[in-house]
Amino acid sequence: MSDQIRLDKWLWAARFFKTRGLAQKAIEGGKVHYNGGRVKPSKAVEVGARLDIPQGWARMEIEVLGVTDKRRSAPEARTLYHETEASAERRQQEAENRRLNNQIMQPPKRRPDRRDRRDIQRFQRQMSDD
Repeated sequence: MSDQIRLDKWLWAARFFKTRGLAQKAIEGGKVHYNGGRVKPSKAVEVGARLDIPQGWARMEIEVLGVTDKRRSAPEARTLYHETEASAERRQQEAENRRLNNQIMQPPKRRPDRRDRRDIQRFQRQMSDD
């Protein structure tokens, strides 16, 4: 392990992003925050730093526990960081909300036929006229 590792390389090694280029784009796009602020991909990662990282639908708030530039297996990569309790609870709650929302929103049993499409178009015209 070395002590001066770029943020984009660390995110790749810790398996948050599939490629270093994707990590770099996320950092440059302002999606990854280092100690609460935007940074450049070349920022040196330090042990104890707090990162806010997008992960699909959710965001992870983590604390850096280790620094390396080698991409290893997922179990080894998880030893490089620790997710905060609040972040884990929030991600779990958001996942539960998405699951419940998907249960409520059932797809239609069949495709709309000609009559249904006319009703839909009539409704849309009424909504745009109001």
